[in-house]
Amino acid sequence: MLILLSACSKPETKSMDVVATAYNSVKAQTANDPSIAAWGDTLVPGMKAVAISRDLLDSGLHYNMDVTIDGLEGKYKVLDKMNRRWVKKIDIYMGVNVQEARQWGKQYVTISYVPSE
Repeated sequence: MLILLSACSKPETKSMDVVATAYNSVKAQTANDPSIAAWGDTLVPGMKAVAISRDLLDSGLHYNMDVTIDGLEGKYKVLDKMNRRWVKKIDIYMGVNVQEARQWGKQYVTISYVPSE
């Protein structure tokens, strides 16, 4: 008798250490419309979204993927891309609360995600 167990196995979660900063939907922090992300999504305060450095696209992260950030609750959606000058970095969306983003500052965090097949 042949039993296939692969359908029951959970996909492997990948983790990586990155630099995490925060950003807001304010004109001073963006080139164009502060509420429109790089892939065209409209960012709304309260959303759990992140921007990723473009090198992370080669690491298995992609648009609309869920990521968890150690130390923060819930899952965050990859909805934005950062300028090409950044590497191994994420930017956590914090609505219009500039003070909250400044308080976050720059931290080193571990993110986790399940790569697509």
